[in-house]
Amino acid sequence: MLRLPALTLLAAAVCAAAQPLVDFQVAQPPPLPQDAKQCTVQILQRTFGFSFGDPEIVQFTPPTDCGPVGSWAGISLNFTVTSNGTQFDRLGIFTFQNVEIWRTSTPEPTTGAGIIWTYLKDVTRFLPLFAKPGTFILQLDNLLETGLDGQYASTLHATFFASSAQHPPAPRADLIVPVTTLANDTGNDASVPPIFSLNVTLPRNTVEVYAELLASGNGDEEFWYFNTANQFVGDLPAGTSFGNGPFREVRLLIDGTVAGTAFPYAVIFTGGIAPTAWRPITSYRALDLPNYFLDVTPFVPLLTDGQPHNFSLDVVSAESDHAINQNWFVSGLLQVVTDPSGKPTTGKMNVYQGAPFAQTSTTGSVGANGDVNVTVKATRNIRIESTIVSGSGKVNNVVFTQALSYSNTQSFLNDTFIQNVQQTATGAVSSLHNGVPSTIDTYSFPLTIDLTFLPPTGNSFFADFDHSYTRTVLPSPFILGSTIQEHQLAHAFFEETAQGNFGNGTSNNTLNYVDLQGHTYDREVNAVNTAIVFDHQGGNLAPVANRKSGVPASPTKLNLVKPRLPGRRTVGGGQ
Repeated sequence: MLRLPALTLLAAAVCAAAQPLVDFQVAQPPPLPQDAKQCTVQILQRTFGFSFGDPEIVQFTPPTDCGPVGSWAGISLNFTVTSNGTQFDRLGIFTFQNVEIWRTSTPEPTTGAGIIWTYLKDVTRFLPLFAKPGTFILQLDNLLETGLDGQYASTLHATFFASSAQHPPAPRADLIVPVTTLANDTGNDASVPPIFSLNVTLPRNTVEVYAELLASGNGDEEFWYFNTANQFVGDLPAGTSFGNGPFREVRLLIDGTVAGTAFPYAVIFTGGIAPTAWRPITSYRALDLPNYFLDVTPFVPLLTDGQPHNFSLDVVSAESDHAINQNWFVSGLLQVVTDPSGKPTTGKMNVYQGAPFAQTSTTGSVGANGDVNVTVKATRNIRIESTIVSGSGKVNNVVFTQALSYSNTQSFLNDTFIQNVQQTATGAVSSLHNGVPSTIDTYSFPLTIDLTFLPPTGNSFFADFDHSYTRTVLPSPFILGSTIQEHQLAHAFFEETAQGNFGNGTSNNTLNYVDLQGHTYDREVNAVNTAIVFDHQGGNLAPVANRKSGVPASPTKLNLVKPRLPGRRTVGGGQ
């Protein structure tokens, strides 16, 4: 199985201090048929040194030794990286055929034996792209400069699982359309603000369209959930927090009309806030940033006239002008289903209920002692109903609904030496096609962060994280649905001195996975100061031999760059 090398390396790293530290994100193995014939090809190999603005660009040709091209039962990617030295975490953008298929980030390396990590990504839903030759791009902008010498030696393989009577070909869309910059010389994500727009012309016989959105905060928006509402920024010491508030809504607009939105999950990168909290277990989704799924089939009657239509992506706040800081990286794609008759689709949008922006409120207080407490809340409701008639005469009555809720409370206490945030985002997204569920995305993303800076300088601090990801998702009728429950508790201490950086950290992780094909996986794994002290895996996707080992390490001097913290208390770090 493809996942065995990573597990073998993990066991070896625990037992032999001379081996590289094995970093990993808790995640289920790809639910693919391991007993099927497999064909593995190397897509790229590159050491990303000073690679800013210099992506790896390769030409991909699909393999022919795992059955007819495009008939596969599944596809997975294996991304394995080693690094030695000192470096920030860096964002990685995988683009294929101008479609962003995976967004990742790099753990921060160590000196000595360095680090290694492997992540396995199920990319079966992109089968229409892999069934033909095309340009594959990995943008991993790394910088080498004084104090930052870490390079990322990266290898990407793709494994194709042959179909058979036992494992039929994977369901697939007829067409995948990028909503990206369409660049051929770099990653295809767009930076917003300003709003990103692209004109798209869909086939006239289109009958269903499912959208995927990717969005992640960067720069002054990396810790967007800690940004303070503008009306209270002036009540804080200068440089404590960026403005424009903590609420963010990712919007997809079609011809200027909101087609659907997402209240995003707060991904914490491995250099974020307290790097010692994320070794060797990264924060959840740091190696595989989440997608958000919408059914835009109700717009089909408007999109099948043979004319270009404007698809736009942006990220907005709860401020009166909806402004955010620089910047978010966004991209989108459309999974398109066409009618075999080839005849134009007709129909009508019967109901549209949705405002351009979410309903929001901001309240807060400033104490006589200077303590500041701010709460921002938001709700979003959308309902769209359409009747769609295919060229074959099939009538499809589609109902798409969204009900999203958000709350964020920030506390800046004791002259900002104590900074806390409590946030939750929940969503219920669904579409019915003739009464049958076609898309489901129900999620809850609670997050609590408590920071305590030690006087008099604040160069030392404690950080506590309570972060959960609970999500039931059915992206479309032809993409496997699943339920994931993940809970991560992390604690860290970090101290900056003239002699170097010192610290320690712990992480407790629990994950449960089940999907509509009956695959199951559960894992409970804990780390103390880079050592795995408990690890249990279960379910039919788990390795045969579950591991349970590890010895706590002592607090140690760390070769870490200065951590990135909310606001301007420290100099910025790199994505």
